[in-house]
Amino acid sequence: MLLFKDINGNVVDPVKHTLEVIRNYPYAEIHIGTDSQNINKESRYTTVIAYRLGCRGVHYILSKTHINIIRDMWTRLWKEAELSIDTAEWLTKKVSVKIQIDMDYNSDESFKSHKLISAAKGWANSLGYKVNVKPNNQIATRAADYHCK
Repeated sequence: MLLFKDINGNVVDPVKHTLEVIRNYPYAEIHIGTDSQNINKESRYTTVIAYRLGCRGVHYILSKTHINIIRDMWTRLWKEAELSIDTAEWLTKKVSVKIQIDMDYNSDESFKSHKLISAAKGWANSLGYKVNVKPNNQIATRAADYHCK
């Protein structure tokens, strides 16, 4: 499993952290999303577990991964879905929670990422996850985008 940290760089156990958030905010929504960027000779991925605390904002933890560059856009973007879904599957096996997956793919057909929506969303939906794509409810992927650059 990925190593998660808070925004200050402290290592966080996602299971204990999620249980604590749920105990303190039983109405919290949990979103998982991943974004990627190619920088220099590597592909950088940031996966975020975000906790929407009703009207009290959003809190999140994140994991960064750097691998050899993936030049093919489709492969790089598909790995975003894999990381998000793998994280959601791992967390739901440890903690009985509802998770939404935010995918950084655009519903506007003029964007290349649009072509991935059907397959990636279908995969996540088949596992029981609600999926959000741009421009809707991008809580986790916005934070991932911020930390990926």
